[in-house]
Amino acid sequence: MSDTSLANRRPSGLLANWRQYIIYIGFVVIFLVFAATLSDRGFLNPNNLLNIVRQTAMIAVMAIAMTFVLSAGEIDLSVGAVAGLTTVTVAMAIAAAGPLAGVLAGLATGLAVGMFNGWLTTRIGIPSFLATLAMMGIAKGVAMWISATAAVPILSPSYSWVFGGGSIGPVPVLLVWVLILAAVGHVMLRRTGFGRRVLATGGGETAARYSGIDTRSVKFRVLVMSSMAAALAGMLYAGRLQSGRFQLGEGDELSVIAAAVLGGTSLFGGMGTVIGTIVGALMIGLINNGLILMGLDFSQQLIARGGIIILAVALSQKKS
Repeated sequence: MSDTSLANRRPSGLLANWRQYIIYIGFVVIFLVFAATLSDRGFLNPNNLLNIVRQTAMIAVMAIAMTFVLSAGEIDLSVGAVAGLTTVTVAMAIAAAGPLAGVLAGLATGLAVGMFNGWLTTRIGIPSFLATLAMMGIAKGVAMWISATAAVPILSPSYSWVFGGGSIGPVPVLLVWVLILAAVGHVMLRRTGFGRRVLATGGGETAARYSGIDTRSVKFRVLVMSSMAAALAGMLYAGRLQSGRFQLGEGDELSVIAAAVLGGTSLFGGMGTVIGTIVGALMIGLINNGLILMGLDFSQQLIARGGIIILAVALSQKKS
C-alpha cells in the first residue's frame, strides 16, 4: 500500500475514533455548560444531581435491555406500556396478598408479555416493530381495564424502600439498581457467548445462521429480556411513587430508544454498548433538568431537547 493511500486512510480512522466517543464528550460539555450557567439556580446542588439519577433510573433500566434488542436487529415499542401495566398488577397483588406476591406478579407480567412478543416475532413472523406496537396498545388497555383507570395505592413500606423509594445513606436505591444491571448487561454483551451471538445476529442474520447461531432463539430471548426490564422499571415506578397507574411509563419507549442510540447502539443491529446507553440516559435526564431550571416553556423544552439529541446522533454517525 502506498504512503499516499495510508495518508488518505489515517484521518478517517481518527475521525471514526473521535465520533465513537462523542456521547461522552457531549455529556461533559453539556454538564459544564449547565454548571456554569445554572450554578445560581441549584444545578450543582447534590439533591438536584441525585434527582436527575432518580428521574432517569427507569429509563436506564429499560435502555440496558433495549441495547440487546437493537443490537440483535429488532425493536421493542411496548416497554413504556408494559411498565405501566406492571405498576398496576404489582399494586393489586400487594393489596391482595402482600409484597412478595407483588414482586412475583410484576415478574410474571414481564415474562408473559416478553414471551408473547417473542413468539409473534420469531414464530409467526410479524416484524417486531408491528408486534410490539400492537402490544403497546394491548398493555395499556389491560392496565386501564383492570384498574378502572384509577390509581391503586401501595401501602407496603418495605416494598417501596427496596423498589425505588429507599436510600442507603445518601445513595438512592434506584442508583444501586442501575449500577448492578449496567454491570450485568455490560458483561453479558461483551464477555459472554450470548452477547457475541446477539451482535452477530444483528450484524448479519443470514451469515449468523450459516455459522450455526439459532437467530430465532436469540431474538426471542432479547425480546423477553426487554419486557422483563420494562416490568422491573414498572416495579421501580410503583415503589418510588407508591402507587400503580396505567399512565406511568407512557411515552418512555422513545426516551429508551434515544438513550440507546445516543450511547452508540445501532438501530440497524450489530453494534451496541451498555455503558454508552447509561451515559445516553443520563444525558437525556441532564438536558431535561437543565432546560427546566432555565425556565423554558414546555414547548421550548421539546424543541431544544430534540435539537440537542439530533445534533448528538448526527455527530456520532460514521461517514462512509
